[in-house]
Amino acid sequence: MMPLIYAEAGQPQIIKRIGGDPETKKHLQDLGFNVGGEVSVVSMLGGNLIVKVKESRVAVSGELAGKIMV
Repeated sequence: MMPLIYAEAGQPQIIKRIGGDPETKKHLQDLGFNVGGEVSVVSMLGGNLIVKVKESRVAVSGELAGKIMV
C-alpha cells in the first residue's frame, strides 16, 4: 500500500484507504474517491496530480494525494 502521489502514471490502482480528518475524507468522497474504487494518475505537474476517477479527470494537490492509499 502506498500514497497515490507515488503511483505510476497510466497504471490503474484500487483505493484501499482514505486518511485525514472527517472533512477531508468527505471532500475526497464527494470528488469520487471511494475505497474499492479505481483511480489512475494521468499526469503530475508541480507536485499536483491530474487523476482519472469514475470516468472524470480531477486535479488534486500533492497533500490530498498523500491521503489516498492505493
